[in-house]
Amino acid sequence: MSKNLVIVESPAKAKTIEKYLGKDFQVLSSVGHIRKDTKVDVDNDFAVTYEIDPDHEKIVKELKKAAKSASTIWLATDEDREGESISWHLLEVLKLPQATNRITFHEITEPALKDAIAHPRTVDMNMVSSQQARQTLDMLVGYDLSGVVRRKVPGAISAGRVQSPALRLIVEREREIDNFNSKSGFKITGTFKKGRSSFQANLEKSSEPKTEADAKKFLEKLSGQEFTVNSVEKSEGTKSGPTPFTTAALQIEANSKLGFSARTTMSAAQSLYQAGHITYHRTDSLNLSKQAIGQIAHYIEENFGKNYLHIRTFKTKSAGAQEAHEAIRPTNIAKETAGKTEYERKLYNLIRTRTLATQMENAKVAKTTVNLSHNFIAKGEIIIFDGFLRVYGKSKDLELPELAKGDTVKYTEIIAHQTFAKPPARYTEGSLVKKLEELGIGRPSTYASIMSAIQARGYVEKGESEGYPRDIIEYVLTDSVSKQTVQEKTGATKGKLVPTPVGELVSDFLSRNFDQIVDYDFTANIEEDLDKIAENKLERVKMLKDFYGPFSKTVKASEKTERFNGANSLGIDPKTGKNIYAKIGRNGGFIQLGENEKESGEKPRFAPLPKGETVKTVTLEQALKQLALPELPRNLGKAKDGTEIIAASGPFGPYLKAGGFNIQMKGYDPYRITLETAEELYNAKKASILADFGDIQVINGAYGPYVKGPGRRNFAKVPKEKDPKKLTKTECMKILEEKKSAPRRRPHSVNRKKSAKKSAKAKK
Repeated sequence: MSKNLVIVESPAKAKTIEKYLGKDFQVLSSVGHIRKDTKVDVDNDFAVTYEIDPDHEKIVKELKKAAKSASTIWLATDEDREGESISWHLLEVLKLPQATNRITFHEITEPALKDAIAHPRTVDMNMVSSQQARQTLDMLVGYDLSGVVRRKVPGAISAGRVQSPALRLIVEREREIDNFNSKSGFKITGTFKKGRSSFQANLEKSSEPKTEADAKKFLEKLSGQEFTVNSVEKSEGTKSGPTPFTTAALQIEANSKLGFSARTTMSAAQSLYQAGHITYHRTDSLNLSKQAIGQIAHYIEENFGKNYLHIRTFKTKSAGAQEAHEAIRPTNIAKETAGKTEYERKLYNLIRTRTLATQMENAKVAKTTVNLSHNFIAKGEIIIFDGFLRVYGKSKDLELPELAKGDTVKYTEIIAHQTFAKPPARYTEGSLVKKLEELGIGRPSTYASIMSAIQARGYVEKGESEGYPRDIIEYVLTDSVSKQTVQEKTGATKGKLVPTPVGELVSDFLSRNFDQIVDYDFTANIEEDLDKIAENKLERVKMLKDFYGPFSKTVKASEKTERFNGANSLGIDPKTGKNIYAKIGRNGGFIQLGENEKESGEKPRFAPLPKGETVKTVTLEQALKQLALPELPRNLGKAKDGTEIIAASGPFGPYLKAGGFNIQMKGYDPYRITLETAEELYNAKKASILADFGDIQVINGAYGPYVKGPGRRNFAKVPKEKDPKKLTKTECMKILEEKKSAPRRRPHSVNRKKSAKKSAKAKK
């Protein structure tokens, strides 16, 4: 029986640690948080009531049993506030003394673990209070704010404290793009020849023609001209190596270089850390330990030579840096590959090469600038010494021929290419993380969840468009000037974050009614307050009272606001004289003819938006065509078996009603679908029914066979060992009952009423 019990969060981490600590140590995992905060009593100093997570009951029993037989217990959860909180919950639930050993380490290696064991501390209650304050804030804001937006904004699901400013950034950027006035001009690029060598030069930007007529005239003036070299300037420069990876920088670079989402990056980093390959992955520190720098320096000298080594130390600029004390780096720089999946291997290589580059010499480049007559400039650059570029970054020579002042060169071709000013770029996950970090919104451990939340709620989508073709005018000078039209793509959204109509509505509603929640400085100040709590410079209760008092008044006042649907008035219907609107509803945009029933006493007429249009882009002419479509529900006729088939649209999109079936028809237009097509869908649905016992059916669905019982959401997968075609009604009932009795996760709730009994259990 082990004398020492070490408790960590993750089974993978436990497995790695056990290898290093030996037989005298038993390492168990809590598998994350063992308790959930179920209630917050705002009238009793924001006391929180916790309950054991049902999914962790078995784990808690095992931990209690192990704790009873251990002579020494070590709480080794992660070193950030979340990890500190998990250790505190373990203290409480396992009834451990406050003096229980708390250890942290930046990497899972034998020296780091032995050093941590030799220097234990106790649970830092200031860090715990900070984490509790963050969680309480997020619960209160999420609960109160979500209730308001669900009632006031069609299609809204919820709203969060940190996600809302992130959504506002994306919506504001989209508005900047919509309002951008793209002016055109002409870029002049020439190909020139000196002997057998050719090179390119561009017309100085300030001399570029603005109009098509000026571009043509400019090339005509150059026709037949020789070009003289007015000057040749040579200089040497350097390219500096990068800084080490913080969490935000890793997410930005992995998104840019590898195309990884923030969640993918953090998941791969978590696995690499738990396996002992990299240091702790939630950090805003740029520091590298002396030991690590020594190891990296030795590797560079051995493998690249002493001339490649340039030892550097880095200082963290972020005022709120608190999540860890070292940047993300490999635990063993000599290990060239690591990770079980392709994602992990690619991320490890990125971390390793970046870490090496931080301790390598700057790259040296030779730069040449050649000024030609008629304001043309040619630039060349040659890498003299690659330095850190040997392992990280790009190095490409752009060589010019030997030229001297007074030389003459001839053009072979000069092109005037029409260009358009580019609007601000949409955010990617990486650039949004960078912006949030600049504004001080969120912390390293929260960026990935912010990205996931705004997309999961349907407020933001990742664009898929490769762009649309645009005609570009070109004038080409060879022997004479000729005009041609080429095409290039513009407006690509692939991989970019694009707000949905509902997302724009939610952001506008919050901006009008909860301006503090979406205010960037206010949100950043909250982060600073949370840091102060962790540093014992601010009391948790005071911070929560200062926030929640004004916030709860705003919530109350918002109940009086009108339902918010971002109506866009398109004009008047010439037949009825009624107003036509484009609005956003629970399922997206739609056209409305007439006023709301409450105002006019008459039910308005509805029609869907045309395909590819939005509430902002649809025109009156398009709306009139949509309103001319037949009304739903629409009777299509009878199937061959005599069943009447009706096309309709509901909360979950278009569907067919046929006998007792409601058949979803994604991809089909309920206004135009024919009886023939509808009957095919009906027959396919009938064929999917493997057994029908009236109120219970066995259905072959998209994810395999399942049993459907009476009522909504009453279904269960057919076990693999069962033949779905041979199931009896009794067996089906048993399958449904077994699913009902299976343990389910309990959702968070917020109790805003004072309760003496509940408060007695509260943990502050």
